[in-house]
Amino acid sequence: MTVKKKRKIAVLIIFGAILLALIIWIAWGNTALTISEFTITGDRIPESFNGFRIAQVSDLHNAQFGENNAKLLDMLQKSEPDIIVITGDLVDSYDTDIETSLQFAKDAVKIAPCYYVPGNHEARISEYSKLKAGLESDDVVVLENDHIELERSGEKITLLGVNDPSFKTDYLFGDSSAVMTAELNELSVDDNSYTILLSHRPELFKSYAECGMDLVFSGHAHGGQFRLPFVGGVVAPNQGLFPDYDGGLYSDGRTNMIVSRGLGNSIIPFRINNRPEIVVAELQRAD
Repeated sequence: MTVKKKRKIAVLIIFGAILLALIIWIAWGNTALTISEFTITGDRIPESFNGFRIAQVSDLHNAQFGENNAKLLDMLQKSEPDIIVITGDLVDSYDTDIETSLQFAKDAVKIAPCYYVPGNHEARISEYSKLKAGLESDDVVVLENDHIELERSGEKITLLGVNDPSFKTDYLFGDSSAVMTAELNELSVDDNSYTILLSHRPELFKSYAECGMDLVFSGHAHGGQFRLPFVGGVVAPNQGLFPDYDGGLYSDGRTNMIVSRGLGNSIIPFRINNRPEIVVAELQRAD
């Protein structure tokens, strides 16, 4: 064998090893769950809600982490949440599996009270009424342009939930901002109450801030799908390239928004440098 041929073989072996390592790393990164923790401080948070823990599940898209989502549920259990919020796309409209979604919800509600809002994928499926009925029968609170009050020691915070705008307008070309603002304005809430909003779409942050929300939980962006070091997400639905709101904590005045990078995938079946995450936020009163 000539030296030149040996060099070619060595190059191919090195290239193959790098490619194999990359495939293994991407596969691991699509299943290796992580928890992102945030502390939200504010003088509007009631004293009795100091230390209140909220776990967020978003964009599951019928994914499973372990049999019957055992790994996901175990991480939720260990995070010791006071409530669990599910911010849309529990199902995937391209490969809908209602039973998998309902099984997860049935198990999650055993950990802590669960509150759910639908996303754009729920708006697309004909089985949404079945999903909603199943969630409610398992004691998950479905918030469709509605709100409830959470009470502790005589103090309260308000939890709002809104439908994805695509229930009312075209997903790509409709005026989602106008729809969202109208829906929030129709919800009559106590302005003195610390208000938490569950809404699937992070790109509508300006509407949430203008309507005086204190804390928003959102998803939809999938972390930008592919994340670049020091840059962030590459592409997100309804935001395009290099989205402004791809994951993490954003602030505007008194309004904080947490955007979950989500758990599952949809049209693009994998993510890069973007592990699926559970969000856990703890409220801390600022005196």
